[in-house]
Formats: sequence, structure tokens, C-alpha cells
Amino acid sequence: MKYDVIVVGSGLSGLAAGIRLAMFDKRVVIVEKHTVVGGLNSYYTRKNRTIDVGLHAMTNYAPKGARSTPLGKLLKQLRLSHDDFRLHEQEMSAIRFPDKCLHFTNDFELFKQEISEQFPDQIDGFMGLVKKIESYDELSLFTSEWTSSQDILKSYISNPILIDMLFCPLMYYGNASERDMDFYQFVIMFKSIFIEGFAKPLGGMTYILNLLVDKYKNLGGELRMDSEVESITSKNGIFKGVNLVGGDQLTADVLISSMGRVETLKCCNPPLELDWEDSGSTGQVSFMESLFALDQEPKNLGYPNSIVFFCTENQFRYEVPAELIDVSSGVLCCPNNFKYPENLSEGMIRLTNLASFRLWNTLSRREYIDAKKEWRAKALENLFTFFPDFRDSVVFLDSFTPKTIYKYTGHLNGAVYGSSKKAKDGTTPIRNLFICGTDQGFLGIVGATLSGISMANLHVLQSKSAQNR
Repeated sequence: MKYDVIVVGSGLSGLAAGIRLAMFDKRVVIVEKHTVVGGLNSYYTRKNRTIDVGLHAMTNYAPKGARSTPLGKLLKQLRLSHDDFRLHEQEMSAIRFPDKCLHFTNDFELFKQEISEQFPDQIDGFMGLVKKIESYDELSLFTSEWTSSQDILKSYISNPILIDMLFCPLMYYGNASERDMDFYQFVIMFKSIFIEGFAKPLGGMTYILNLLVDKYKNLGGELRMDSEVESITSKNGIFKGVNLVGGDQLTADVLISSMGRVETLKCCNPPLELDWEDSGSTGQVSFMESLFALDQEPKNLGYPNSIVFFCTENQFRYEVPAELIDVSSGVLCCPNNFKYPENLSEGMIRLTNLASFRLWNTLSRREYIDAKKEWRAKALENLFTFFPDFRDSVVFLDSFTPKTIYKYTGHLNGAVYGSSKKAKDGTTPIRNLFICGTDQGFLGIVGATLSGISMANLHVLQSKSAQNR
């Protein structure tokens, strides 16, 4: 079966690449190993509840008509309207440490005011950092040298608590590296969270994914579910085709893969003679997430914020934990606390903590089930040193771990943000084989979608007239 382009993976980047290509009459097929689209931002059903996997909230919110923003560019490139996404803004979010708490909304002025009040001796340095961030071109597709965000922040800010408080949400929402961030990724996340802000689509990821799938199919794109890639074939260093588990063979001029750089290159046949540490280090950062359905609104239980990034110790550690999870920091999300026109049908609190794939992966099935209960309880006990106890109001709960993430995405180590080494231009050692999504380097839900668009534009729709349409 011959196509113009094969896209591997039906996550946001894969779907966006497929839509963009189909718009220009490319014969394109998306192959997906699972039976549900979405990848890292999918959904599942338990006891008649549809639960989002990756979506706490969409970053990069922009109001209707703001065309120069990442969201505005996404909508233009996919020919969707702002209303199509049915976005509703956050009410208020927070970063909470033992002795400090910073609130923020989609109005960046509030965050500036909070820092001025909580860290009055740091506000001038913070505003200097903001000026540098605002002038930085973080969406360039040219790969530059890795630049330490820790070093840059320390050149502007002298208070280590404020530095940790700035890192906490940005790392939890998009950082593949332990302890530090490449500065361009820090800028992406700072702008997307603090300057632009949070929103959620009415209907969650199910709605957004169905919107994109319908758009793709209406343009003539082909979507093959339950179609896992067994090998990627090349000849003389040029991509030729894909062999699927089960025996089907597909050929195309171009392959765009969203399954991760290392994961993609390991599928190549003939095998590539690469030093894997040099070609792109395998991601390590993963999470455990627990979901708690409630018999009332979270606000009634003392949870008024949309999202809280918290650390119960004085020093924030963003690294693979020495135990199954690190309960000392995490993310609390209350989906009910967004500006929806009507209340959601059920209260919900989501708790996310850093986790170790290696340790979870050593457990037997019985040990695994017991460990989920044990560490969920430990995470809650630590949480309740900061926040009210909501356990008496829980009517349903569920947890997933790095093993779950690996099973349903194929990302090695269950690494949610992929490799710490990104390929901003999407190129690989194989000609006409390109990477989009997590390992290309754009972050968040909007960023992942823009990644697919950008790679389709850059490597297939190369004329500027096409890219501007």
C-alpha cells in the first residue's frame, strides 16, 4: 500500500500532522498500536466514567481573536475556530511551599503582584528574567546548545525558594530532564503557564480528540487502529516503508513518527550503528497519578483552586525518586474549578507524583496491586499535612503508574516527556524519516499539536505559500 506520508501514532502531534497533510491532498495514513486515539493525552472508561489520562489543563490559553499566539497559530493551521475547542478558563491556581504560596490566573499581572508581595527583594530580578523570556525565540526549529535554566535563573534571582517555586509547575508540566531544564523549554513552559495560562475544553480530551479525528477523516485521511509498527525499513539510508505486526507492509515517500526518537530508531531495519547515549538519551521522568471521584464539589471540601503545584519540603526535587514515588511534591488538579457554564456532574481531584519506572517494573502483579494502594495512601497522608482530608467524600478511585504509561504509549521507562535530548528540526539519521511530538521539543497539549503541524510544514509542505495557508 503506497502513501505519500505515513504517520506513526494518533496522539495530538500525529493527528495534527495528518490533518495538515490531508488538507493539501496528500495521501496519508496514521497507524496506531492501540484501539483508542490520544497517546499520552488519551482517556479511558471505568464504571461509566470517562477519565482523561494526560489532561490536567491545556496551557497556552489565548482569547478569541489572538492570532499570533501558539493557540491562534494552531487554530489557523488546522482551520478550526476558537469556539470549536470549547475552552473554559481556570479560576485560580497556586504554587504552594511550606512557607510561601503564589497564586496565578490567566492574568499575568496577578503573578507579578504575588511575587512582589511574597518576595519584595526579588521583584526587580524577576522582571529582568521576564524581559529575557519575552525576547527569546523559543519556537525556532534550529537546534542550539543546551543551556542551563538553573544558571540563568540564579543570575537574576538570589532566593532559592523562589527559584524552586518557578521551576515546580514548569518541570511537572513539560520537563524531560532531571534537576534542570534547557532554557528554551523553560521559556516555552513559562509563557504557556504564567503569561498565557490554563483552560479546559468542555467534554475533556474525548471531545478534542473526536474533533481532530473527524477533521482528519473528513479530509480523506486514513486511520488504522490496532496497527503496531514492527519495523521501519530503509535502503542506502533512505526511508522506504513500514512493516506492521501481523504482516501488512506500507510504503511511502515520508514517515513522521510520534513514538519517540529512540523508540523510532530502535525499530529501524537494517539496524542503525548508533551510540544510543549520543543519538538521544532515553527518557527517565515518569509519574504516578491517582484520581478521586467525590460526592460533592472540591470547593466544599476546602479545594478552591483549579491546579496546585506543591512541595511539602523546603527544597524541591525533580528527579527519578529512590522509592516507588516521591510524595514530597506533586500536582493537585480540580477539574470542577474551571469557568464552565454549568457544574460538572461529579466532583474530581487528581493527584500526580514523580515515580520510578524501574522500581514499579520489578514488581509481580500481586505486589504491583498492593504497592498502588500503599503508595496512594502514603501520598494522601503527606498531602493532608498541607490540605484538608477529603477521603470520606471519595466514591471512586483509580491510579496508574509508569508501567501503565509504557503499556499504552510505548515510551521507554514510561517517560511522559520523552528524551532529554530533543530534535527541534525533527530530523534523524534516516533520510525522509522525521520525529514529531514529545521528542521534537514543543511542550504541552498545544505544543504537541504545533509540533505535528510544524514537521508536516517543514518536511512535506515546504512551500511558504502552503505553510501560510
